[in-house]
Amino acid sequence: MKLYFNPQSRAVISKWMLDECGAEYELVPIDFAKREHKTPEFLKINPAGKLPALVDGETRVFEGAAICMYLADKYPQAHLAPKIGSPERGRYLSLMVYSTSQLEPSMSDRLMKVETLPQRGWTDFDTAMNVVEGELGKGPYLFGDWFTAADVMIGSMFIWMRMWGAPTGRPAIDAYVERLLARPHGMKMGG
Repeated sequence: MKLYFNPQSRAVISKWMLDECGAEYELVPIDFAKREHKTPEFLKINPAGKLPALVDGETRVFEGAAICMYLADKYPQAHLAPKIGSPERGRYLSLMVYSTSQLEPSMSDRLMKVETLPQRGWTDFDTAMNVVEGELGKGPYLFGDWFTAADVMIGSMFIWMRMWGAPTGRPAIDAYVERLLARPHGMKMGG
């Protein structure tokens, strides 16, 4: 497997997931300054010309949530996703999509000090944090003691926020981030 990677990109989330899976993989560095992500060769892997992108044999996967879902299913022994057909699977899939469809854009609005307009299709950041706190419950992870790919996706958003120096003002979310960063394979910036 090859993960197309730049440490200043969302590819660090996919790398975290690969590490949690115990997968063997190669990092393929992408230099943004040289626009390597816009070359015809790379656009065959990800037509959007963005990171992350994963190639596994003949399979190509782009978008962080898709990569995490792919890896969780490819490495069932890592136990990072509910099995297909299990009652928890629907909630897991919902959280995976929520991370990028609601949480990330609302967090971006907050960080850029842009008003979240309802016409844009996502909720405001306070509501998104309320949802995450509700789903987290007593924790320590979104599925209680069970760490899943949903924690990689949801947690990574709050890790990014912390790295940008923006406080959440939510003690439960801050404690969750601490637990995620303390994991042996927790998300690391810089590769």
